[in-house]
Amino acid sequence: MWILKTRTFYLNRIWGKRSMKQTLILLTFVSIFSLYSVHLLLKTANEGGSLSYEQLGHKAFGMVGKLAASGSITMQNIGAMSSYLFIVKYELPLVIKALMNIEDTTGLWYLNGDYLVLLVSLLLILPLSLLKNLGYLGYTSGLSLLCMLFFLIVVICKKFEIACPFEDAVNSTFIEPTASVPYMAFNATDDTCKPHYFFFNSQTVYAVPILTFSFVCHPAILPIYEELKDRSRRRMMNVSKISFFAMFLMYLFAALFGYLTFFEKVESELLHTYSKVLGADILLLIVRLAVLMAVTLTVPVVIFPIRSSITQLFCPTKDFTWWRHGLITISILAFTNVLVIFVPTIRDIFGFIGASAAAMLIFILPSAFYIKLVKKESMKSVQKIGALLFLLSGVVVMIGSMVLIILDWVHNAH
Repeated sequence: MWILKTRTFYLNRIWGKRSMKQTLILLTFVSIFSLYSVHLLLKTANEGGSLSYEQLGHKAFGMVGKLAASGSITMQNIGAMSSYLFIVKYELPLVIKALMNIEDTTGLWYLNGDYLVLLVSLLLILPLSLLKNLGYLGYTSGLSLLCMLFFLIVVICKKFEIACPFEDAVNSTFIEPTASVPYMAFNATDDTCKPHYFFFNSQTVYAVPILTFSFVCHPAILPIYEELKDRSRRRMMNVSKISFFAMFLMYLFAALFGYLTFFEKVESELLHTYSKVLGADILLLIVRLAVLMAVTLTVPVVIFPIRSSITQLFCPTKDFTWWRHGLITISILAFTNVLVIFVPTIRDIFGFIGASAAAMLIFILPSAFYIKLVKKESMKSVQKIGALLFLLSGVVVMIGSMVLIILDWVHNAH
């Protein structure tokens, strides 16, 4: 259940202003395509005789293929780590403030998100990331999945507690609700509390690449497959199907019930929207703690494929040494912390990585490796034709998304 990285919280930030049908259609197609690419990857690994993404790239296209695989894996997982640490940066100060009942935060270093990210990285993430084997991290990743499941349950329950219309806290004075006044009404139009089945705005161009990014677990597939007891491709595909279906449901329900709670008033930070409507709520505080625990425990899982990719690229034949293992881990964590501290917004990074690295890992590389390395099937076979069409669709997704994102950047720059 833990091979797919938990991104339910961040997906709410992406789908806040998407429609119901858009959410369902895109989630369905991207999850099916991702599962199909896992099938291609596992079959290629068996035929190609390697359980390393980078080595498959080297066997298929030489150093160019190895660099493409390694670069895509590194970009993808650096983006994932950045997203998790961004959540720590923005949510942990709010949790500390609520627990300590602090009103004036001026000059308090322990409420500075940058300092807190560094502390969490040093005290919690680094020790877990230094573990040698990925299997030990299954327990922490399973715990993070339970935390996100709790988040989902709260989102669903709050849908039936919060009525619409409610106070528009962004554009008017907020009055803290009580048990008898759960929300403050405002002048609502007829469409304020009606769901939109299709919704398009300037942020729609980021939907496909970021959703693609959210379903990438491919760099971790082969290491997990290698450590699986009684290893078989059929067993690994069953694990993948269960994981993808579970994440599909979590993504769908979290996005859907978040949208149906606040409709067009939902913000990119879903928990912040709840706070503005419900004020100081104990359950929301617990949810924040669960989310923080989930993302913190997931970061070490994400570091593993980056470290493995770098090792495969620069020293594939050398024996394991703790000093190199630790140096690579510390360097990855330090670089990601620098990004989180100095980059003002993560949306553009996610859009770019989703359109490039995620498209490479889901669509282009697995199908290209399959076409090149699986020799027992001719190019006229149904399997090879399907892989070729999948490859072409990945190229279209990557180029189309990149063009639209760049056009959006140019438009916003003016």
